[in-house]
Amino acid sequence: MKTEFSLAQLADPRIAEADSILRACVHCGFCTATCPTYVLLGDELDSPRGRIYLIKDMLENDRPADAEVTKHVDRCLSCLSCMTTCPSGVHYMHLVDQARVHVEKTYRRPFMDRLNRTLLASVLPYRDRFRLAMLGAVFAKPFAPLLDLVKPLRPAAAMLRLARLPHGRGAGEAPGTRRAVGERRARVALLAGCAQPALRPEVDDAAIRLLTRLGVDVVRVAGEGCCGSLVHHMGREDQAHALARANIDAWIREMDGEGLDAILVTVSGCGTSIKDYGHAFRLDPVYADKAARVSAIAKDVTEFLATLDVPEGPQMGVKVAYHSACSLQHGQKVKAAPVALLRRAGFTVSEPFESHLCCGSAGTYNMLQSDIAARLRDRKVGHLEALVPDVIAAGNIGCLTQIGSGTQVPTVHTVELLDWATGGPAPDVLAHHRRAA
Repeated sequence: MKTEFSLAQLADPRIAEADSILRACVHCGFCTATCPTYVLLGDELDSPRGRIYLIKDMLENDRPADAEVTKHVDRCLSCLSCMTTCPSGVHYMHLVDQARVHVEKTYRRPFMDRLNRTLLASVLPYRDRFRLAMLGAVFAKPFAPLLDLVKPLRPAAAMLRLARLPHGRGAGEAPGTRRAVGERRARVALLAGCAQPALRPEVDDAAIRLLTRLGVDVVRVAGEGCCGSLVHHMGREDQAHALARANIDAWIREMDGEGLDAILVTVSGCGTSIKDYGHAFRLDPVYADKAARVSAIAKDVTEFLATLDVPEGPQMGVKVAYHSACSLQHGQKVKAAPVALLRRAGFTVSEPFESHLCCGSAGTYNMLQSDIAARLRDRKVGHLEALVPDVIAAGNIGCLTQIGSGTQVPTVHTVELLDWATGGPAPDVLAHHRRAA
């Protein structure tokens, strides 16, 4: 794609990066076939190619974002399916991230949109605030249908529909080291993060049991928290970087102390962001090297488990529909490992039609773009239920929450099933199942 940035503009390393990304695009349109919003809406401006044109025009002309550009950038899920499809290697993720920052800095949103985004950014990344907010939302949940009648209040209605009683602190949440059973094979940090401990603490409890059973010391590092991805995808760069720096400092202290073989993440959306810390801080003279060190050892939990000798198990007698989270299959290119691990553990695993398409969760997307998100969820649930599974497994809390809101089929994290198959307790939703003889 031809670009016309001035030499003065190209002196800005961010614009230089955008120019490089834009020039890689050859207008082929392959991305439109795998973009969820284009598949649903059929609008060229709601495809990666269309958004690229909008972003190019906005950045080249150094123009503030307007309502039209903002609408189509906001509708992007950042699922990154387009990057998997693109034959030219266009790094769309970094381009749309830059566009979101530009929108946030130059466009004044309508009042209710600003309010919704401010509430989400002030609550979701902070574990204890999130627990308190969920408790209040549970009592307000019956009013969701009334809020749905007023379009600007639909995001609030979507938030209430997802509300559930928060969990207390999980057994494995507190800082400290959980020692390996038997001879130690590795020492890892396990991200606690923000939303998952409040929604499903049992996921990390299962991961800790599984890892320690396999000879891995698991460290909960004091001082770490939200990875920053939730606000990063809202264009709130300063807040995202502040959260990321806290994590980087915490992990570097541990790496320089007793040492870490890996930083493991059980929320694939967080994993994608942490693996990108090196890029996010490349221009920061203080954090560039530290961020690169962190990104270099960050791994999804299943990516790490695939390097261990996970024992092969007998048939469990459970049919699993595996949903590959976009952040895992497209963002991190981890596609085969979770399925292989589940099959090795003794589960019968199937993947749905259109497995490349997003379920509509995408961080805060299911709250800020609730209508599109609901259509994507229903499409995804239909394909998953067609497999007639006993359970749906995924590696991302957002996907589990989103899919679970549209089906009666139980949803569990991949590590919960692997923990069960290797000697741990059955997930509560599968406690009635018995292993095959």
